[in-house]
Parts: sequence; C-alpha cells; structure tokens
Amino acid sequence: MEKTIIKVIDDHADELIDLATKIWENPEMGWTEVKAVAWTAEALKNNGFDVEVGAYGMPTCIRAVWGSGKPVVGFAAEYDCLPGLSQDLVPYQKPIVEGGIGHGCGHNLLGVGCLGACIGLKAALEEAGAEGTVIFYGCPAEEQLTGKGFMARAGAFKECDFTYAWHPSNSSHETLGTFTGVEGVIFEFSGRTSHAAGAPHMGRSALDAAQLMNIGTEFLREHVTDDVRMHYIYLDGGLAPNIVPEHASVKYFIRALSRKATVDAYQRVVKCAEGAAHMTDTELKIISLGGIYPTLPNHVLAQAVQDARAIVPLEDFTDEEKKYADEINQKFPQYKEGTLPLDYEDQTLLNNDVFGSTDYGDVEHICPGFMVSECTEASLAPGHSWAVTACVGHSIGMKGMIRAAKIMGIAAFDIMTHPEKLAAAKAEFEKSMNGEVYECPISDAVEWPYK
Repeated sequence: MEKTIIKVIDDHADELIDLATKIWENPEMGWTEVKAVAWTAEALKNNGFDVEVGAYGMPTCIRAVWGSGKPVVGFAAEYDCLPGLSQDLVPYQKPIVEGGIGHGCGHNLLGVGCLGACIGLKAALEEAGAEGTVIFYGCPAEEQLTGKGFMARAGAFKECDFTYAWHPSNSSHETLGTFTGVEGVIFEFSGRTSHAAGAPHMGRSALDAAQLMNIGTEFLREHVTDDVRMHYIYLDGGLAPNIVPEHASVKYFIRALSRKATVDAYQRVVKCAEGAAHMTDTELKIISLGGIYPTLPNHVLAQAVQDARAIVPLEDFTDEEKKYADEINQKFPQYKEGTLPLDYEDQTLLNNDVFGSTDYGDVEHICPGFMVSECTEASLAPGHSWAVTACVGHSIGMKGMIRAAKIMGIAAFDIMTHPEKLAAAKAEFEKSMNGEVYECPISDAVEWPYK
C-alpha cells in the first residue's frame, strides 16, 4: 500500500502544488484565511471528503471527513501567514509589498501537505478494504498560538485515536524533545494625567507601573528554571513627555517546557504587575490571551514516521535549486565554505528540546500525536524570515511538501492497519499523561479574536 500512497500523491502533485502556490501568492493573517479555506475546502470536496467550513463556530476552520468506523486519524493543517515577511522568489531580501504579509513559516505548504496525506491515505484504505476514518482539520491562526486551543475548547480532536501534523523546516528531522508551552497576556495600567513639569505630584504614571513591572520580571529571570522564557513588548506608554501617562500596557508571552512551569512563571509575573500597580498607585487590568500546552511527542507514532522515511525517496533537488538555496545561505553570518545548501538527508530521531512553540501541543495532550519536519528551505534560513518565504513559494518548498505528505500518509496507514501499534501508542500516551486530563488553557472568558 505504500506504493499506492506514493503514486496517488504523485498523481495529485500538480494539483497540490497549484494550491500551495495560490496560498503563497495570497497570504492571509490568522482568523482571516478566507481564500485559503475556500480553495482547500474545494480540493477536499473534489477528492471525496465531506467538508464543513466554519467548524466549531470558527469561520476559517475546516473539518473534512472520509470513511467510517475505527480507527480515526486526524491531520492538523494550517494556512495562516506572518506580518512583515512579504518576499519575492529571489535569493535576496526583496518584499513584494513593502512591510506586507508573507508565508515566512511555510504554512502555505503545511495545510496542503496534510491534504496530500489525506488523499494518499484514503486511496490506500480503499484499496485495502480497511475500515477507518480520516479527518482533515483546517486550523486557523497558529501564529497567534491559540487556534487549536479554541478548537479544542469547542470539542475538536477528541474523536481521534491519533493525529499527525508536520512543519516545513530547514532540515529533515523529527525530535522526541519538547516544544514549550505558552501563556499570552496583556497588562494594562491606568493612572492619572497631570503636567509632568508643573504638577507632577498630581499625576499617577501608568508608564512607571509598566516599567517597574518589567524590571521586576527582569529580576525574576534569576529565580526561575532554565527552561522558562519571558518576553514582552510595550503596546503604549503615553502621548507626550510633558504629560504624565494615564495609560500604558505591555504584552507578554511566557513559556516553559511543562504546563506546570508555564503557569507558575505566569503567576509570578502577575505578582510583578500587581506590585508595580501598588507602588505607583495605579489600577491594573489583566487580559488573558489564552495559552497552549507544550508538545507531547509519541514514540510509537515517531517510529512509524522513521519507517516511512526509509520507504519514500529523497527529494531530487536540481543544481539550480541548490544554487538558489546557497545564495540565500550566503546572506547569513553562519555561512562558510562547504555549508550544505539544502539539508534534506533524513536524520535519526533527535531528542532535543525546542524553545519555539506550536499549538499542536494541545492536540497531543488530547490524543496520541506526532509532528513531522521536512526540508523545504535553505539550510541556514531562520524561522519567520524572508528566506523562508523565498523558499516555500519555490519548487524547493513544493518538493519538500510532497515528500512530507507521503511520509505522513504511509505512517498513518501503518498505525491504522496494525492494531498492536495503535494500542502501544495509546498506552504510551496514557503513561505520559500520568493520570492528568487535558484542561483547555483558553477559558470561556477569552473571546474569539475575530469578534
């Protein structure tokens, strides 16, 4: 059946590449992925899936289903872009729209790769006469880090026996390490205006409060575990230097490698904010943006991916494509003679922690899951950069996407048709959860962002 999956995905390659290219050419920010959703939904319908657009009460969410009965596999797809990363298909920084949006994380490939996996898997299950259900989840706003959390809050993913996802990368590898969890929050301080020179004693500076809070956070860094990350920006801090600022606000992301450590660090940052408000006689409002879990990679599902890698041929990158990637690499200080232009040879399973984050971690705490990484860009391309945008709209990215689709399709078929492997994946999941139950970190108080 592996040959069937490979052949069917190859037969649909032009269709998949056309879709990924259209999404790249028409980037859309999270919660506004209207075109990407319409095109993806149409492709799913054309390939025999029952499609619901607007699933879970979210306009740019898709739930598409084929098949019946157990086991149920879900694929977590994405299609949103990033601000400021508009880029032409050239090996140097050249925005198509100055300051415009672009696919600097490769999500134009991500959702379409999951679509390809679903098409290939469907064909193999049909040919084998095997029972099972394939679900494509079109997940909005991953870059806001809460799209899948909002879906989970509405009941998504609980129907699955296991899930797969993937992410474009500058190498072909997987890790059994952990991506950090996150809490997002805005702290708003309200004070009292006054003339900053003539009557400073009459004012209560909200900016002072924000600054003192951030100073407290800086001192806090010494007293948290090494895995904790706390970063912030000022959203506003006053109107003019001669007016005591009546309002100031800061936005925080707080991360750690466990949900417990994330929540603990968040609560301590809240105390810094409360203390700053007391010190400055200002009022504090805390606006939760919701959070995400760290990832929980499943070893059984990971091994199925590694086995699939041995079956799926490597990308046949041309000399022209390697030259393009090498020219991109030369733009970065890490470049040296002999740097691989494209790091696409399969690596063994790694076990390194990653201090970025993905809301797929929530899914992995609902049922067994694993995320694939496949080479789609120059080896030195940093995540969230113009260099990624320049590759994921290029044939380099498209070839990586097609291979990722084959790997996920074959791995999913392996698990679905070997009950003992699925049982082992579930047993590992239960052991990893250690009796804990997923509690959505997005409370009912956090409103839908698009409202």
